[in-house]
Amino acid sequence: MSTEVKVPTLGESVTEATIGEWLKQPGDAVAADEPIASLETDKVAVEVPSPVAGVMGQQVAAVGDTVNVGAVIATIEAGGGKAASAAPAPAAAPAPAAKAEAAAPAPATTGDEAADTVTTLSPAVRRLVLEHGLDPSKIKGSGKDGRLTKEDVLAAANAAPDAAAAPAPAAAPAPAASGAPGRREERVKMTRMRQTIAKRLKSAQDTAAMLTTFNDCDMSAVIEAREKYRDGFEKKHGVRLGFMSFFTKAVALAAHDIPAVNGRIDGDEIVYYDYLDVSIAVSAPNGLVVPIVRNADSLSFAGIEKAIADLGKRAKEGTLTMEDMTGGTFTISNGGVFGGLMSTPIINPPQSAVLGLHRIEDRPVVRNGEIVIRPMMYLALSYDHRLVDGREAVTFLKTIKEAIEDPTRLLIDL
Repeated sequence: MSTEVKVPTLGESVTEATIGEWLKQPGDAVAADEPIASLETDKVAVEVPSPVAGVMGQQVAAVGDTVNVGAVIATIEAGGGKAASAAPAPAAAPAPAAKAEAAAPAPATTGDEAADTVTTLSPAVRRLVLEHGLDPSKIKGSGKDGRLTKEDVLAAANAAPDAAAAPAPAAAPAPAASGAPGRREERVKMTRMRQTIAKRLKSAQDTAAMLTTFNDCDMSAVIEAREKYRDGFEKKHGVRLGFMSFFTKAVALAAHDIPAVNGRIDGDEIVYYDYLDVSIAVSAPNGLVVPIVRNADSLSFAGIEKAIADLGKRAKEGTLTMEDMTGGTFTISNGGVFGGLMSTPIINPPQSAVLGLHRIEDRPVVRNGEIVIRPMMYLALSYDHRLVDGREAVTFLKTIKEAIEDPTRLLIDL
């Protein structure tokens, strides 16, 4: 008797996904509710659990296939599975032979075996393995059921130079014959998330009348406040005091005066929100994601920092849910963490604006008629000119600048 495993409901407006990885192979023992496959949706990776205990049967879809919600992707057969027989107990019987084989060097992985190993990896891990030219069968996995994670591959890559340097002389004769360095190219299928990111960003450029306005702000006051209250804040709230809470509070203050920046166009109507759900751009293993800090305007500094820390942690672990990604009325993108000096961020549809933050660097500025050195940051506001006028955009950004340069304004709503 077999039980069908179907693609579960993935969230509002999500009707299909891509098979990202099979976590169980035919013949493997499977427990009830144990994940057997990982699906890549437009926004997050979703694990598909087994509805019953048994043995992994047929895999109806292959890695990379697109499947619809409700479609059958595998079957679970009744039985105990082959998990126990996978570890060959008979090897213990011929003890001398076993010892002799153990003493001998392990045979090199064949091309077919290496290919099979690579195809069972998640797209992000597979990409790293190929980029660094590693053999995944020789890397110890720390993930669930011994699966390789991104961190495992990066650790192996960092440790590889010393080991990889030794085999180089053996391969030397081949380059000597040609006298030219190797040239190669690689084709890797775009993940569903990357395809969606590409479509949405291009759609934003094609649909919105985007314009970007710039300003810069002196970060001296915020840096001083962080230094002064850093230890006490972390001790009381259990989270570090970062820059994002200051900017989120500043956005809430500015949006109160310029509501169009926190609105959207719906057909021939304008939708204004009396709340602020901030989408925070976060770099995840499979690409850029924008989880949401709900009701950011009513949260305290500690509440904002805790929410951002939690979303960032789950983004790296790949455990964000569709609910974490759905909605959002305004976006903050901090390219400064990667060293970006200036950018023109793209709107996250259907939102009407996005604030871009950049790196802080000491620059000469004029204060009271004197040239002084201050830690400065460029701010960029990209907005939909169909909804937001230039005067409103400039005023919005100026309000943020003033609030960051004088954080007391955040307390007295000025």
